[in-house]
Amino acid sequence: MKKVLILSILLLGTSIAYSQSQSDNKNKVILFNGKNLDGWYTFVQNRGRNIDPKNVFTVQDGMIRISGEEWGGITTYEEFEDYRLIVEFKWGEITYSPRLENARDSGILLHSIGEDGASDGIWMHSIECQLIEGGTGDFIVVGDGSKNFSITSPVAPEKQGSSYVFQPDGELATINRGRINWYGRDPNWKDKIDFRGPQDVEKPVGEWNQVECVVKGDEVTIYLNGKLVNRAINVKPSKGRIQIQSEGAEIFFRKVELIPLNE
Repeated sequence: MKKVLILSILLLGTSIAYSQSQSDNKNKVILFNGKNLDGWYTFVQNRGRNIDPKNVFTVQDGMIRISGEEWGGITTYEEFEDYRLIVEFKWGEITYSPRLENARDSGILLHSIGEDGASDGIWMHSIECQLIEGGTGDFIVVGDGSKNFSITSPVAPEKQGSSYVFQPDGELATINRGRINWYGRDPNWKDKIDFRGPQDVEKPVGEWNQVECVVKGDEVTIYLNGKLVNRAINVKPSKGRIQIQSEGAEIFFRKVELIPLNE
């Protein structure tokens, strides 16, 4: 009888997981179709929207290639809230001045609102999930310095420079500018190409990484290669467009998909 009960529970769990998987597949939003940049527009510093003469943003061999040659990004036409965003990326070899020898850098900007180029003439104000060698998973508030753009996270007692460090059982801290580093960021991090810290979760250059941003209400949780690396609550704003940055380093994306969260 006990074995039957255990089997029934396992089958029920499998059924629920299968049903959830079917539901996820049905509701999934494919933000990159493997062929073109439908659903996105480009914005390049000092050029504007959909003006990209140097082909910074292209699709090659089923991947988005962002060359990094000019600063800017691709931006979704739609706004999103309450979702799981799953992105798979790898770094290329090419870098550009003024970051020829600096850590390869990019980012996923969540909750992007307002005007194109409002931040430094390049990006919309937003909450960034940082992609940078040694610091992938950091939060950066790409805001206007007001309380309209802010995050709150549990943090470690000691900062790294001027930045807080995520610690799941730490004291809460709120910022409306600057960053909250992921929990394992090397305190001796240096802005140099190929940097790797002893706790880095990110894979070596040329290998694929998966970043998952789970947005639920005013909370954002970041997973890198299946490991929780950062979390914020009381995130403002809590919805908006999604941007992916070009910041001096070649980077490829083979998957960008979004799964709405069921109530």
